[in-house]
Amino acid sequence: MGIDIVFKIAGVGLITWIINSVLKKADKDEIATFVTMAGLIIVLSIILDMIGGLYSSIKSLLQLY
Repeated sequence: MGIDIVFKIAGVGLITWIINSVLKKADKDEIATFVTMAGLIIVLSIILDMIGGLYSSIKSLLQLY
């Protein structure tokens, strides 16, 4: 859980940016907005998974039930 998470988030952001710019050039602004929202949801799911792992680590460290 090191630098690979940063690369995953950066990769999702880069792909989202490329698709967004192509769609805006083609005057498909509504679809570009949906692509941006999908990228945001993907990144938030990655972050929530990391937070869940952190919570379980702290829980096992403190031996909480």
